[in-house]
Amino acid sequence: MNTKQQEANQLKRTMKSRHLFMISLGGVIGTGFFLGTGYTINEAGPLGAVLSYLTGGFIMYLTMLCLGELAVALPVSGSFQTYATKFISPAFGFAVGWIYWLGWAVTVALEFLSAGQLMLRWFPHVGVWVWCLVFGGLLFLLNALTAKAFGESEFWFSGIKILVILLFIFLGGAAMFGLIDLKGGQEAPLFSHFYEDGLFPNGIQAMLITMITVNFAFQGTELIGIAAGESENPEKTVPRSIRQTVWRTLIFFVLSVAIIAGMIPWKQAGVVESPFVVVFDQIGIPYAADMMNFVILIALLSVANSGLFASTRIMYSMANDGQAFAFLGRANKRGIPMNALLVTLLFASLSLLSSVAAKDTLYIWLLSMAGMSAQVGWITITLSQLMFRRKYIRDGGKVEDLKFKTPLYPIVPIVGLTLNTIVLISLAFDSEQRMALYCGVPFMVICVVIYHLFIKKRQQANKQLEI
Repeated sequence: MNTKQQEANQLKRTMKSRHLFMISLGGVIGTGFFLGTGYTINEAGPLGAVLSYLTGGFIMYLTMLCLGELAVALPVSGSFQTYATKFISPAFGFAVGWIYWLGWAVTVALEFLSAGQLMLRWFPHVGVWVWCLVFGGLLFLLNALTAKAFGESEFWFSGIKILVILLFIFLGGAAMFGLIDLKGGQEAPLFSHFYEDGLFPNGIQAMLITMITVNFAFQGTELIGIAAGESENPEKTVPRSIRQTVWRTLIFFVLSVAIIAGMIPWKQAGVVESPFVVVFDQIGIPYAADMMNFVILIALLSVANSGLFASTRIMYSMANDGQAFAFLGRANKRGIPMNALLVTLLFASLSLLSSVAAKDTLYIWLLSMAGMSAQVGWITITLSQLMFRRKYIRDGGKVEDLKFKTPLYPIVPIVGLTLNTIVLISLAFDSEQRMALYCGVPFMVICVVIYHLFIKKRQQANKQLEI
């Protein structure tokens, strides 16, 4: 392959810092945030929910500090899958790559299905499959144009969500402290809901159980690392995006949860469709339900958009590492891995069928692996940073030469690895999440076996041909 062909087959560095920031938020702020916060408050109590989100944010912060050093030193589209292959083991990298790809591909399908169901509110006579087709075609076009076009679309998707969250924090906070009158002449609740039934009405252990759900709510921030391979000047854009994402995500989540907990009694929080709708309705905002239906629709499409981008880049990177079919590692003149994009979208479409056929088994299995895959990704990031730094120093590298350094090494990656592993293990103690381990662990074991039986031999044969 000549130089021009190699350049044509490369991804383009066209995304700016604002794109990276919004892409990471796009993967985080979804239906789990807009609909799931009520469940967390109902289970852990008002104060317990706030503390759970603070703890989840702390784990996210440690993980992103580790990702920052890796992504600046090696800004590649494969991100932590590539890091795992290089610094942990090729077999582990192969397993991580495929479970992460599968997780996001299934998530894309789920977001399409949920978005189609939301459209029934306004178009009850149009089938859900029609909307799945429309949204699938729209996101395919956004991902097929250029990386910059994808980044720009995600910038606006995420911008709408952030605007609504800021509006919620401003209006909800004002109503909570009596600066805005509530409907029906209700008194401002202030902090009364926080202590009316004790600080931890269901006990401390309830807060620990909700940590599983909360930690999943923060996952998606790792997309910064995947997008780093197509960003302009990653040495500057990646650290800036990580700092912005960590602090703003934490502020958005914690303040929103605190206001919901302050405005809605904790016993009622878990039984309402969306706590955001309840708060907006209490303030007297017209068409609150329709407005939040639109915002949740945007959130779904935003997560699907980010997921399609992430899974496509992981597959492209694995193909270039010899861990997937070679044709998946080709990019067109615009720098888009079109084959990987088409295969991912096709698999997402097939996943939709599992919601109809064998929905009590296959769809739940796929959904469980989707939930586990992101947690495995965070574990991989922290472990890879430990192994990278050790190899970097062993090979004669100087820590002061790193453009971005994970602070307090090795304390930060070890604590991050430990906490992420505890969250993964805790899945076994939640009957609703336990399926993730039953499906995900065997899948990764099978991937490791496949690597040693087939992939490793093929890679060795290719190296001998090159020699």
